[in-house]
Amino acid sequence: MEIENKTLLNDFILLGFLEGRVVCIILIVIVYIIIVLGNFTVFSIIQVDSHLQTPMYFFLSCLSLLDVCYSTVTLPAMLANAITGNRRISFHSCFTQLYFFVSLGGSECLLLGAMAYDRYVAICNPLHYHSVMNKRFCSGFVAGCLACGWLNSVFHTLMTMKLTFCGDHHINHFFCDVLPMLEAACSDIDSIKLWLHVVAIFIGMSPFLLVMVSYIRIIATILRIRSSEKRKKVFSTCSSHLMVVTIFYFTGIFTYNGPSSGDSFILVQISSVLYGILSPLLNPVIYCLRNKEVKKALKKAMTRP
Repeated sequence: MEIENKTLLNDFILLGFLEGRVVCIILIVIVYIIIVLGNFTVFSIIQVDSHLQTPMYFFLSCLSLLDVCYSTVTLPAMLANAITGNRRISFHSCFTQLYFFVSLGGSECLLLGAMAYDRYVAICNPLHYHSVMNKRFCSGFVAGCLACGWLNSVFHTLMTMKLTFCGDHHINHFFCDVLPMLEAACSDIDSIKLWLHVVAIFIGMSPFLLVMVSYIRIIATILRIRSSEKRKKVFSTCSSHLMVVTIFYFTGIFTYNGPSSGDSFILVQISSVLYGILSPLLNPVIYCLRNKEVKKALKKAMTRP
């Protein structure tokens, strides 16, 4: 009995899925299947079609893989909890989930900034595009995004592991994320929350400002295009990209800088679900499956004997 009680004390209890478990199960299964199929389809098409071997599609293939990994960190565990009704998660599993969720989320924040810069160079400085966005530069850019996401996650995970958690170990969320875990702690979290805001500004606001500046310059260039049809085409593509990016950044920044307790904490839960699930769901559609080149490559692959 003592061993069993000790084991229970080494678990966290997730407070999500209190009601409507059947609906949650169906939604999670549908969403996860769409995310995996959509992103793997985009990645595969980019790899096999020689016409898509450009810097833009290189970034998109990296984004697709990142989105599959990102959603896999949370959705299967959420599905298991919803099916079994067992809301317990061990300390080690919780911190592992926290590490990968923060790491992949931070990497995606930076990668979206890199993709915006790629579009800026392509539209605003097309003559120097291939010399600037060469293979070595793009690979280094992606490696830098992953490294920064990894360092950010190591910092947050180690800081969170040093906390003392309250006896009930309740986490007011669907999965293990930084802010809900800080709220479950009994020790002083003021210094950690300060660092959380600082890092959120660096990882979230800096690339978001890069995206905004890039798209402002892009829109200014688009307005100078004489052909109304070409202008409409480029603007439609950029506006779709900007919409998804804005949702991702705003919900992500709000999650780590928003309300920390009380009824308003529900907004933090909704926000983290939006940037952790909605973005991987929409990215293949917005970035690729509406793209004529990708649709042409997909059609070619499907009709190939």
